[in-house]
Amino acid sequence: MIEVLAKLGRGPVFLAGEMLECVITFTNPLSASSTSASSEMLAWASAQIHCQFHASENRVALPPLDGSKHDVQAENETVFVPNRGERGQCILSTPPKILFCDLRLDPGESKSYSYSETLPIDGPPSFRGQSVKYVYKLTIGCQRVNSPIKLLRVPFRVLVLHGLKDYQFPQDEAVAPSNPFLEEEEGLKKDSRLADLATELLMVATSRRSLHLYNISNTRGKVGTFCIFKTVYKIGEDVIGTFNFSEGDIPCLQYSVSLQTEESIQEEFQRRRGQPVSYSTHARHQEACLHTAQSSFSLPIPLSSTPGFTTNIVSLKWRLHFEFVTSGESAGTCVVRGSQSEAITWTGVEQIEVDTFSWDLPIKVLPTNPILASYVSQFSSTNSITI
Repeated sequence: MIEVLAKLGRGPVFLAGEMLECVITFTNPLSASSTSASSEMLAWASAQIHCQFHASENRVALPPLDGSKHDVQAENETVFVPNRGERGQCILSTPPKILFCDLRLDPGESKSYSYSETLPIDGPPSFRGQSVKYVYKLTIGCQRVNSPIKLLRVPFRVLVLHGLKDYQFPQDEAVAPSNPFLEEEEGLKKDSRLADLATELLMVATSRRSLHLYNISNTRGKVGTFCIFKTVYKIGEDVIGTFNFSEGDIPCLQYSVSLQTEESIQEEFQRRRGQPVSYSTHARHQEACLHTAQSSFSLPIPLSSTPGFTTNIVSLKWRLHFEFVTSGESAGTCVVRGSQSEAITWTGVEQIEVDTFSWDLPIKVLPTNPILASYVSQFSSTNSITI
């Protein structure tokens, strides 16, 4: 028996273009109940990253797969196929890297191997929607002699920040000597610069503030005004807005604000023409506001949510969805009962005619620091199997 343990050192969330590093440890454990411990042998082990795409058959019409690309060897259990048994299509994969060949482990012995690979910067982000899913995994395959391959899958999350792909890092001084033994260090240096650049771009994009004022009105007149100071956010931030009903002609009885994502399939891949868009609500605020001059709300953008993106198949956008309930009458009317001035009872009207209307405000949601997103990730940094 051999235990295989894979650990992502920094956490299970990465930016596209970053270096993923994983330490894989193979151990021949000592068993207290075993009377004759023996050495264990593994023929080889290999690792590869792949992105699996799955689409709902009721919502997405994908072109048929090219049968000429069918690999007969993939059906052989002795061939390393990282996505064997997975649903959907493998739309992205990195070249496989061999960890070792012919590994012998004595009882109680363990050996560790380091795997590193740059995540493709032009790939889609991790996403689990109502119509499509993009799932990233690091798969480690290992095999005993004359035995089927065993697969250890390490799921992780990828965030995509547009603008990193076209950025050109400044070249080091030309007079610096070239040392092939420093390639790994240079790679880590570039990876660190990439993370710093992403943090800087996000700070610049989300720190800009300017007053945005919107008049809220229906067919009968003005209800109030809405104020928001920015429309570009990072996941993990709060969307804050304020209402001013004091200048309105129409009384507002109640309002609600929902933070939503809009998942739409590109027209050429829609199962039905004019297919409706799928909406998901991530946070909601509702408040009764009759006789209220001003009101505000704060909606958190979950760190586990997916920033907006677009691929050739699906588009994800963010918006604030407002719903207002207004009165067509003077909702401030009260009834005074009792002959004495001391005995006054204030009561609201029993019935009132109301109107409802809605409004959508698009906003832009960007990724955040992947280390911060790792704290709430559903994925574990450590995965293991026994073979």
